[in-house]
Amino acid sequence: MIPTPEQRLAVRVAPRGLPVMLQRWAGLLFLHWPVDPALIAARLPAGLHVDTYDGKAWIGLVPFFMERVRPVGLPALPWLSWFHELNVRTYVHDEMGNPGVWFFSLECDQPIAVEIARRGFHLPYQHASMRSTKSSGHVEFSSQRKSHGTACSKFEYATAKITKPAEIGSLNWFLVERYLLFSSRPSGQIFCGQVHHSPYQISPADCGHWSTEPLRLDGFSEPTEPPASMLVAAPVDVKIFSLKLMR
Repeated sequence: MIPTPEQRLAVRVAPRGLPVMLQRWAGLLFLHWPVDPALIAARLPAGLHVDTYDGKAWIGLVPFFMERVRPVGLPALPWLSWFHELNVRTYVHDEMGNPGVWFFSLECDQPIAVEIARRGFHLPYQHASMRSTKSSGHVEFSSQRKSHGTACSKFEYATAKITKPAEIGSLNWFLVERYLLFSSRPSGQIFCGQVHHSPYQISPADCGHWSTEPLRLDGFSEPTEPPASMLVAAPVDVKIFSLKLMR
């Protein structure tokens, strides 16, 4: 089943029950390129399908800052709850038409967070050395996977200033308004998790430099064109809910 407009809106509603984690996402940069849906479909586990916009699949790079990360009921800790992330992601739906995100990799410089996410959420987190500087709304962000030698990804961009929500049904809305994530085990089991936050407040990105190295490391051809979509988003406070086994 292809996701209906109603299904795309429904996932923004917080699920019943209590979240298991709280966190804040800040300094978000979204870079996206269109790709052949067949390239994505070949990389998905059985039970998940490529979600397309105007017949195109999309692959994205998302560097950002994880802040105040903690389990519900516990305080944030300075040495544990603030770190960097850089994600390679695409968009999928399950057999019932529920739309979400599929991650090819998630680079992170907090070792404890990497191990928790790998074991508890079955996500392909990668240990990385990551650095950033922030000055007057300008961000310099770099990441180097520890498993891949000296290859380094660098991004330079301005943070969000004048922002507004994505127009429902637009490409921007398709790319950023995602509240489900899918993950899997090598055995073929598929899991679905939900996050909840207020709709992203976004604006076009002033991005002076970007890297496609993470795409290469994940087995994709590096794009020769600039990103077709470049967006930044204001920070959001996020609730994370437990994974559910789909099959």
